[in-house]
Amino acid sequence: MKKFRYLWIIGLIVCDQLLKLLIRRTMYVGETFSVIGSIFSITYVQNRGAAFSLFTGRGVFLTVVPFAALLVALWYMERHKDAHFTLRLALQLIIAGGFGNLIDRVAYADGFLNGKVVDFLNYGWSVGNVADIYLVMAGIGVVVLIVLDVPFSRKDLDRIEHLGEDAGDVARDGESDGTADESQDSSAMVQDASSGSSRTEVTVSSRQPDDSERSAS
Repeated sequence: MKKFRYLWIIGLIVCDQLLKLLIRRTMYVGETFSVIGSIFSITYVQNRGAAFSLFTGRGVFLTVVPFAALLVALWYMERHKDAHFTLRLALQLIIAGGFGNLIDRVAYADGFLNGKVVDFLNYGWSVGNVADIYLVMAGIGVVVLIVLDVPFSRKDLDRIEHLGEDAGDVARDGESDGTADESQDSSAMVQDASSGSSRTEVTVSSRQPDDSERSAS
């Protein structure tokens, strides 16, 4: 299973790199052609920044920080093998997308870590690549898990189940205590009633006749 997981990640990276290589070999920078009117087109752009051209010119930052984030994602994926399927898939997409763009920054650099990422998917409001799609899909998957309050791992699910069991035990203990108290109260009432009857019988049986009763007799 572990081998398949890494083969899947490598396959995603290869797909991203092959499409970028195709664009570099068949188009010139700035060339574009429409696919769906003005909604979607293929436009060859070399992006020195991040998404939406943010942090343009900060090549070291855009290389070191994502690389550190990818190491954390790899560590988490290996450490939490019982994570929810959606989270595991999201981590794999993050790793594939991150490495896909990092390869561009290293391979197409003309200075120290100042490479340009190949973007070609033009949505009208933004130009990206396949690696960016991986990252967006991963983000959506994580958000869905958070919104639906789905446990990230089996350990989290077991913790929730234990909390539920503990709450049920407390409720059952409360009901048991209440029943026992009612039984004790009922027993006490019966005992009080029995004691009262005994005292009445003793009082009646121990009452002596007065003088008027003696005269009449």
